Amino acid sequence: MIPYRDDNPTRSFPVMTILLIIANFVVFLYQATLPGGRAQLAFVYQYAAVPAHILQGVNLGKPMLEPAWLTIFTAMFMHGGWLHILGNMLFLWIFGNNVEDNMGKVKFIIFYLTCGFAATAVQLMMMAGSPAAKVPMLGASGTVAGVLGAYLIKFPAARVRSLVFLGFFVTVISLPAWIVLGFWFVLQFFSAAISGMGEATGGVAYFAHVGGFIAGMLLIGLFAPRRSRRES
Repeated sequence: MIPYRDDNPTRSFPVMTILLIIANFVVFLYQATLPGGRAQLAFVYQYAAVPAHILQGVNLGKPMLEPAWLTIFTAMFMHGGWLHILGNMLFLWIFGNNVEDNMGKVKFIIFYLTCGFAATAVQLMMMAGSPAAKVPMLGASGTVAGVLGAYLIKFPAARVRSLVFLGFFVTVISLPAWIVLGFWFVLQFFSAAISGMGEATGGVAYFAHVGGFIAGMLLIGLFAPRRSRRES
């Protein structure tokens, strides 16, 4: 099931959501234009969040951003491939505009970065002492998960249109957000449990997704305490 739009209009133009999407693509395209795989890998190790670097100050023999905690934020704008960035930005576009509209543009940026910090913190805690602690973490997935959590709380009944693949056939269904996002969260939760102590499964940091989603659910009450007239 792949969501592609929601039937939830906004009152204002989603400036910040669009700027975040542009920023992510600018960083991704810059990385893609670096000469050779070694230069791209060096860029990843310098600006992605490496748990051993952040938690223990370990330098892996490569140029690494200092202070290390800054990479928690720079890593939010980095991605490992086209599918990675397209998936994250699609979800941000679908759900971010309503969350931004609900809490306001300045609060939305602060909320977005805070959720990303929380998501990375959860993943870091689960990876402490793990052999995977030297593997760079990058991507907006945990940050976007915070947006999904906020959307679930504020707009549970909003209709979300999704593509469903049935073998060779594709159909479109419209479901309430609580089903679509609830299914997504359950999938991430069980994937995190299977991965074991935060080690990435197939290169995916599932605990960051879980942490970001829960952070979004909890923080939305702080950033947007009053319900809008359209909410149900």
